[in-house]
Amino acid sequence: MDILQIITLALLQGLTEFLPISSSAHLILVPQIVEAWQDQGLAFDVAVHVGTLSAVVLYFKNDITPMAQDWFRSLTTRQQTANSRLAWAVLLGTIPVGLAGLLFKGFIESELRSPVVIAFATIFFGLVLWWADAKGARTRDEHSITWLDVLIIGCAQALALIPGTSRSGATMTAGLIMGLSRQAAARFSFLLSIPVITLSGLLVVKDIIEQSAPVDWWALVIGTALAGITAYLCIHYFLKLLDRLGMLPFVIYRLVLGVVLLYLFA
Repeated sequence: MDILQIITLALLQGLTEFLPISSSAHLILVPQIVEAWQDQGLAFDVAVHVGTLSAVVLYFKNDITPMAQDWFRSLTTRQQTANSRLAWAVLLGTIPVGLAGLLFKGFIESELRSPVVIAFATIFFGLVLWWADAKGARTRDEHSITWLDVLIIGCAQALALIPGTSRSGATMTAGLIMGLSRQAAARFSFLLSIPVITLSGLLVVKDIIEQSAPVDWWALVIGTALAGITAYLCIHYFLKLLDRLGMLPFVIYRLVLGVVLLYLFA
C-alpha cells in the first residue's frame, strides 16, 4: 500500500463508520474503482476499526464508565438503574448481529459484496431512513429504550451485514421508527457499535493469525491514528449538527451514490 491509499482508506473508515452511509461499502468499492490499488488486506481493516473503536470509547467515556459500574453492580444487587439498563440494552442488542454473522458470514462475503448489491442496498435503506426520520415521533431518549426496542434495533443491526446497508444507518433508522429522538437514536447506535466493532475485530485477528500473512506495521499505525482522529471529529460534529440538518443530506448522498454505482457497474 502506498501512502495515498493508506490515508484515503483510513479517512474513509473514520468518516463513514458512524455516518449512515455504510463504511463497508466504501472500503469495498474504492479498490474496485481505483484499479491500481490492491486490496488493503485483513490487517489494515483491523487497524482502522481499532481506530474508530478508540474514538467512540474516548468520546463516550463519561457515559461508558457509569454504565459499566452500574452494570457490574446490577449483577450482584439485582437492582437496575438507567445506566445499567442501557448497558444491558447495548449487550443484548449485539446478540442478533453476532448470530447472523456466524451463520451467514460466508454467504455474505461470497455473494453480497458486488457493487450492484451495494447500490440497491444503499438506495433502498436510504429511502427507509428518510421515511423513519420524517415519520418518527422523536420524543424519547436512549434511557427509555425497552426490550422490544432492543430486539428491533438489534435485528436492524444484523440486517446491516448486507454491504451498503450501513450499520449506523440501520440502527438509527430502527431507533427513529421506535420513537427515539435523532440524538438518542444516534447515541445508542454509537454505543451499540462498541461490542460489534470489538467482536468483528477479534474475528479478523483470528483470520490473520491463521493465514500468517506479512504485516506492514507502518501502514497499520498510520491507518489506526488517522481513522481514530477522523472518527472522533465525525462523531462530535454529527451529533452537534444532527438536529439542525436531519437525515436528509445523508439520504441524498446515498441516492446519488447508488445511482452512480448502478451506472458504473450494472
